[in-house]
Amino acid sequence: MPQFDAIIIGAGQAGPSLAARLTAAGQTVAFVERHLFGGTCVNTGCTPTKAMVASAYAAHMARRAAEYGLNPIGPITVDMKAVNARRDAIVAKSRTGVEKSLRTNPKVTVYTGTASFTSPTTVQVNNDILTSNQIFLNVGGRATIPNLPGIHEVPYLTNTSLLALDTLPQHLVIVGGSYIGIEFAQMYRRFGSEVTIIEKGPRLAAHEDEDISACILSILEAEGITVNLNAECIHLTPHPLGVQAGATCTKSEDPTVTGSHILLAVGRTPNTQDLGLDRAGITTDKHGYILVDDQLRTNVSGIYALGDCNGRGAFTHTAYNDFEIVAANILDNDPRRVSDRIPCYAMYCDPPLARIGLTEAEVRRTGKPALIATRPMTRVNRALEKGESLGFMKVLVDAETKRILGASLLGVGCDEAIHCLLDIMYANAPYTTIQRAVHIHPTVSELIPTLLADLKPLT
Repeated sequence: MPQFDAIIIGAGQAGPSLAARLTAAGQTVAFVERHLFGGTCVNTGCTPTKAMVASAYAAHMARRAAEYGLNPIGPITVDMKAVNARRDAIVAKSRTGVEKSLRTNPKVTVYTGTASFTSPTTVQVNNDILTSNQIFLNVGGRATIPNLPGIHEVPYLTNTSLLALDTLPQHLVIVGGSYIGIEFAQMYRRFGSEVTIIEKGPRLAAHEDEDISACILSILEAEGITVNLNAECIHLTPHPLGVQAGATCTKSEDPTVTGSHILLAVGRTPNTQDLGLDRAGITTDKHGYILVDDQLRTNVSGIYALGDCNGRGAFTHTAYNDFEIVAANILDNDPRRVSDRIPCYAMYCDPPLARIGLTEAEVRRTGKPALIATRPMTRVNRALEKGESLGFMKVLVDAETKRILGASLLGVGCDEAIHCLLDIMYANAPYTTIQRAVHIHPTVSELIPTLLADLKPLT
């Protein structure tokens, strides 16, 4: 049995970087990846979808040419084969780079196949049994397949299989009105598909404040996307044109929508079902997420879980931060913790939504005195100059400490602008620090100090 200083399973955002740190410290690493190097982000998540979002944005702006004083060149159509070829070239470069970095590292031995525990210190990959007292799990997640009536009677797409389509769906029906569903809805509408979202909840993006959800809804509907909320019981049936989706299972009159394709976008499931976790004694929750402590240690000594599979963050940046936390604790004697990080993420609809810290609803639930300020993007010159003034900015501040509690910025450039607020939060400095900063004009972030000047008591 080959003996290594560490075994890393999964080549997502945390695994390859951890391998580089461990080997730089002189350790030998067995690295296991069963399919595509780079994980969800590189292969089916951030990289391919944001490349496609860029193509969809270009099509959208081309249709708006006359608004910018340009002579329209005729109907804008989209060549999905060309869109996919551009996307795939970007993905291939990232994937190849990750794999090359591992295979050319002399202290890393790469194994291709599915890893499964045979004990707390041994892992089987094909016919090989690997041994180590340090094992790091970075196995990621996949699209959840909900147990909807009729789900096994119809063809359906996930975020992964949708990327394989090289033709444009005539009518894409999306089950799920959260981040993935919203991004794909706007993207394919701009490509030219008819799009319908079916969401069981009362609003889109349910984790956001109601005003954010309402603004996103208005943006999507203005682009011709149909949104059906409060779907009591979503069910699917085959149809000569594709798939028919209903939203009520108990009433005699059931509103239905018929689509050529249906996309399931209702959440993610961790890839932990075939790891043999029980043979190592590793504990999971009822959803299959590996339970970890504040330093990402499982209940079994020497075994860690990083990235999407631990349920402590569902983003590329949180997975990478998991690597930083583990490396700091193991190699640097630096006791970094998951609880040190501030929640932050973006949804790449257009305009993008950027979120940090607490929502307004969460701040209200604390019962503590707080301040709030909002500003529509119509009062941001950079947005007006670009002709992209949809959305608004909102920030919340602790009335006593003057520390920023959270912010929701929905607008052009907000995925970048929000970092000036996030950095102040990490510095544990009062919001007034930003008001003394001189920002560049014309930018979106230059209006952040002005936004903060409008803070009023949250009532």
